[in-house]
Amino acid sequence: MKKTSTIRFETRVPLSEVMRSNPTMINVDASVAKAARAMCNEEVGSVIIMEDGRPIGIVTEEDINCKVVAKDLRPSTVQVSKIMSTPLITVSADKTVGDAAHMMVKHKVRRLPVVDTADKVIGIVTVRDILTVSNEVNDLMADLIEINREEIVDVGMCNRCSKMSDDLKRVDNVMLCSRCREEENLA
Repeated sequence: MKKTSTIRFETRVPLSEVMRSNPTMINVDASVAKAARAMCNEEVGSVIIMEDGRPIGIVTEEDINCKVVAKDLRPSTVQVSKIMSTPLITVSADKTVGDAAHMMVKHKVRRLPVVDTADKVIGIVTVRDILTVSNEVNDLMADLIEINREEIVDVGMCNRCSKMSDDLKRVDNVMLCSRCREEENLA
């Protein structure tokens, strides 16, 4: 039951909170070399391809490696239009992390340009962005669980002095007997 609540909480995060604003974009007639330079300059793994102010495709590092470098083509002689993935799958800015994750799975993509109501690209969200949010929320939930955990008395061996005790209590994820807790002023 708690796991479902955690997942529901994580996926309701608005995309606007995790997307990268102002993604890298280049014109459809640009060369692959220009796309690669743009990716390097911006330290990103993709560029959105634009035509007449509209997003029409995306080129990723993998596209460049597999469709240009692996075929021993010269990046300066190949246009991005020849290697871009199209049609471009986008997600509306009013959607959530969960919506974006479902779209990524459905369309088998790792990046989604985020568009406003006029279909203007205002950001991009990646699998890494979603996983980062997920990990942060999971860490927060673990901390909340820890501080709200009932004090449990257990029988077993103290993790500090290695003596058997029928009064073990968890302190900072370590089971301590009453004597060791007293020494730490935790009793």
